[in-house]
Amino acid sequence: MNNPQPKQYMQFHGKELIAYTLDVFQKSNQIDSIVVSAQKEFFPLLNEIKQKYSLTKIKSIIESGTERQHSVFNALKSIQCSEDDIVVVHDAVRPLLSQEILSNSIEAAIQFGSAVVAIKARDTLINGTDSVLSYVDRSEIFYAQTPQVFRYGILMDAMKKAEKENFIGTDESMLVHRAGYKVKIVEGSSINFKITNHDDIKLFELLTRNK
Repeated sequence: MNNPQPKQYMQFHGKELIAYTLDVFQKSNQIDSIVVSAQKEFFPLLNEIKQKYSLTKIKSIIESGTERQHSVFNALKSIQCSEDDIVVVHDAVRPLLSQEILSNSIEAAIQFGSAVVAIKARDTLINGTDSVLSYVDRSEIFYAQTPQVFRYGILMDAMKKAEKENFIGTDESMLVHRAGYKVKIVEGSSINFKITNHDDIKLFELLTRNK
């Protein structure tokens, strides 16, 4: 983004991006509490956001790690849960998660133990560098999103195994699958996109203009 400030703290229509995301979980009657994993220098700003937008479900703000995996693990270790409690992991920069998808992912994790929100590949997939080498069959290809939802015991087991083996995964579902658990795919949405570049910013600004 060529921005010195992490994108989750950028303001849109006077409101920080992360506040849009947190509001989704604040409004869900299936969410009991929220833990935010962040760099220490942003703790004051996050506390300010918590107060400003009445985000009463935020129970703690804990220090993040060098990788996403470490940040999630730190958050998991900071909470008191039973093995079967449900933990929802979500990207701070996916602010347009619908209540329906959140609910569906939680229900899937309750039933199956693990769930990942994903969307089916719709475009032609090409393998190559500066020219086409081959085409990839997209019939069984999905793009992973968040939330990714698990029973606490399953996710902790997967995290501990990864730590012991010095394995760094791209997301939690990879770690859980690698640990031998089945992960249920829950249908996501193209609206539940991750804000990573300037085009995403423009789209988010358009979609939230009247909010």
